[in-house]
Amino acid sequence: MSSFIEIKDLHFSYVNDLEDPPVKTEVLKGINLNIEKGEFVAVLGHNGSGKSTLAKCINAINLPESGAVYVNGMDTLDENNLLPIREKVGMVFQNPDNQIVATIVEEDVAFALENMGVEPNEIRRRVDEALKTVGMYEYRLHAPHKLSGGQKQRVAIAGIIAMKPDCILLDEPTAMLDPHGRDEVMKTVKMLNEQGVTIVLITHYMEEAAQAQRVVVIDGGEVIMDNVPKKIFSNVETMKNLGLDVPQVTELCWELKKAGYDISTEIIHEDECVKKLYEMLK
Repeated sequence: MSSFIEIKDLHFSYVNDLEDPPVKTEVLKGINLNIEKGEFVAVLGHNGSGKSTLAKCINAINLPESGAVYVNGMDTLDENNLLPIREKVGMVFQNPDNQIVATIVEEDVAFALENMGVEPNEIRRRVDEALKTVGMYEYRLHAPHKLSGGQKQRVAIAGIIAMKPDCILLDEPTAMLDPHGRDEVMKTVKMLNEQGVTIVLITHYMEEAAQAQRVVVIDGGEVIMDNVPKKIFSNVETMKNLGLDVPQVTELCWELKKAGYDISTEIIHEDECVKKLYEMLK
């Protein structure tokens, strides 16, 4: 059985036509990646590594220069698949203000459904359901610009949920939020995954990536690591050489191990670290 998302030898370049002659910059250099339905995958990489470009290739915003991307068996290069792919794969961007188009929360969530020609009674049902899912139903008649950053991002996610996609791509959705807002969004993302939605999360926050089932690390337009979070983050020196961090508790364990203490560097969660330190101190 094929994967829900299949990426085969994907190459993609940006071309700057303002230069004479035009300047071509290769961003993705032969990406191979499979994502199963229902997985929660975090994608890490420093700025310019190609991770956001990859997300846009999955959503058919960018089309392969060579190689192929398949979503539920549909080739992104086939124009007839464009709308079906975007119905299957929704995308949430970094700045919620760039996604909110209406002056009332419920109207914003309904916007895409109206453009899709969904019947009014069904729109009402889906909007209410989506807002309840992200915990924003009581704000349905509020003005989006009066909401906090975390609340705005949850409204943006509700707009995607209402379209009933099988997969949601989130491109650094918490980058502009405070810790409380980040926590709100991550709780929503994990809940959606538990309901069977495939999640692809691009993030700079290692504690967020540690909550995923799988972490993919991209550098220089290539996949260089792909494993469960414990295995990825235990490579502390490799991650640092790539210009990336690891969860703070993992770095603490790494420093303790270097100092001669018997402790695993595969610890990635705070409660796990506290338990181990307690055992050591006893």
